[in-house]
Amino acid sequence: MGLPISLFALMMLGVIGSLLFIIFSFSFFGILIVFALNAFAYVVLTHITNNPALLHFQKVFPNSISNKKACLADGQGSHLYYEED
Repeated sequence: MGLPISLFALMMLGVIGSLLFIIFSFSFFGILIVFALNAFAYVVLTHITNNPALLHFQKVFPNSISNKKACLADGQGSHLYYEED
């Protein structure tokens, strides 16, 4: 079971931040906390992936995108009518 691209990118940002912390840290306890936080983040992200109802993500893009003009049955093109204030 893998992570979707967006959650994988979030995980990689966490890992890179953790590596920067480990490089500039001289505390063994801090390094252990970073590993624990990364493990916790992975568990949470895989749980979100397996149960998408926890966070309701809506699709941004439609299923199909067309450049074709919409036509009515009588042969006339569809017109957009905007309400006037």
